[in-house]
Amino acid sequence: MSKPAMGIQLYTLRDHIKTAEDFDMTLARLEKTGVSLVQISGIGDIPAETQRDILEKHNMKVCITHKSFDRMENDLDALLAEHETIGVHDIGLGCASKEQRGNTANVGEFIKRTDEIARKMHDRGFAFHYHNHSFEFEKLEDADTTMMEMLFAETDPAIFNFIPDVAWIHFGGSDPVEILNRMKGRVKVIHFKDYILDEKGERRFVPLGEGVVDLKACYDAACSLGIPYIVYEHDDNWPDNDPFKACEISWEYMRRLENGQI
Repeated sequence: MSKPAMGIQLYTLRDHIKTAEDFDMTLARLEKTGVSLVQISGIGDIPAETQRDILEKHNMKVCITHKSFDRMENDLDALLAEHETIGVHDIGLGCASKEQRGNTANVGEFIKRTDEIARKMHDRGFAFHYHNHSFEFEKLEDADTTMMEMLFAETDPAIFNFIPDVAWIHFGGSDPVEILNRMKGRVKVIHFKDYILDEKGERRFVPLGEGVVDLKACYDAACSLGIPYIVYEHDDNWPDNDPFKACEISWEYMRRLENGQI
């Protein structure tokens, strides 16, 4: 049973990676914390060559990225060239748009278009990955099914992969471990995230281990399934409004999880 490598989803620190100088300083802070693996998401307009040089300077490996549907569909050649420069061949879509969900027709069209994108990526040595939120687990307007069930049933496992976000799965009313097992063979990267419901019943993200998600069970499942990477993501509501503090707290939790101390 192999242990996944642990890292940070840079979307957590998106306000601190908009320029090359900020990207450099942010990776320096992460390196000092002990991080050596990241997912690139929310980064500013920094040339791929510059990104590569800064990543190498701080001994950072990139396990995957998040890029827009528009670039995947309309600017794929340039997008793949950038990823080749950085040295990563896994590209994630962070979310389906409102027009690509909600009913069977919208989801069907989304599947058709992503299938074409995924095949083009696959033919050129890259892989497409889809990151879920909670809406994929909600019933569609016109059918007694969900977007996630359609994705399971109508996408090609050879080319359509998933980035399961365990907090969004839980918030959507499903069991993250069950979903991880259903995604077997289609997951390279898991997003670890945690949340609570506040006194008003509203969702609020918290550092890992401080919320309602059974992250130990998710970690054990990732190990048994041979999933290579887990990255921490924290969208907003950081402690003291400081995403670096959130990363430091959650990184310590991940280290203890990895060492069998949780």
